[in-house]
Amino acid sequence: MKTLQELTLLDKFLFDEVVEDSEAYEALLRIILGDEELNLLSEAQTEKEFRTAPWLRSIRVDVFAMDDKSNIYNTEMQKGKRDDLVKRTRYYQALIDSSLLAPGEVDFNSINNTTIIMIMPFDLFGLGKYVYTFESVCMEHPKLKLEDGAKRIFINTHGTNVSEVSPEFIALMKFIEYNEDEENNNIMASSNLEKIKARVARVKASEEVGVKYMQKWEEEALIRHEALEQGREEGREEGREEGREQGREEGREEKLVECIKSLMSKLGITAEEAMSNLGIASANYDKYLKML
Repeated sequence: MKTLQELTLLDKFLFDEVVEDSEAYEALLRIILGDEELNLLSEAQTEKEFRTAPWLRSIRVDVFAMDDKSNIYNTEMQKGKRDDLVKRTRYYQALIDSSLLAPGEVDFNSINNTTIIMIMPFDLFGLGKYVYTFESVCMEHPKLKLEDGAKRIFINTHGTNVSEVSPEFIALMKFIEYNEDEENNNIMASSNLEKIKARVARVKASEEVGVKYMQKWEEEALIRHEALEQGREEGREEGREEGREQGREEGREEKLVECIKSLMSKLGITAEEAMSNLGIASANYDKYLKML
């Protein structure tokens, strides 16, 4: 377990605590989008839930806010690499859009412009870019934009195209991942980055946040323990009923798969992270991945 002091902004708990402060979130958006005129109108909401109907699947977005031009921003910190991240942002976009249109509203132009930002410590597209920005364009005429107000941005903290982004952006990427606090002559002391660093320092110095972090960790540890025990017991029970070793092993594997899925859903972690929490040997990861 990491201590609160050891957490970086890649860790969801610290990220959520930091960007709950609208000034810190505004500073983050200004650096990423390169827009010093951006002013948030509302307080950032973390863990905001979107659901189109009670019986349908919901999502919880990391942080959600609106600026003074009614633009909506959703920013996600994605530490684990998954193969569904692009489609996941599409799903987020759909649910956010559906929540923005008031019942009975027939003018679709009233839907707010939205920007979904996903920050990752890996290069999802493998081109070495820090920033990948996607908007709809015409395939036959690439210069023709659809102008539907939807934008998705994927941030790679390990980018190599340093000449295409600002020094402050690069410094932010290093701080997000490593908590580095190096002096940079290209960044003013009153910069956006300093606001983020100050907020991180306040969060880590807060006794209240420290207690909250321990409670969160204990809750997640209990979920992991209960899932592991359930998988073991149900696997043993099913094995006893079948009366042979193969039955015990198959029962255990099936229940472990259920536990993996449960942890992924409840904690928002990758399959690999769930298997690690359940104590599954890394040599068996491929076997369980195929069973998911």
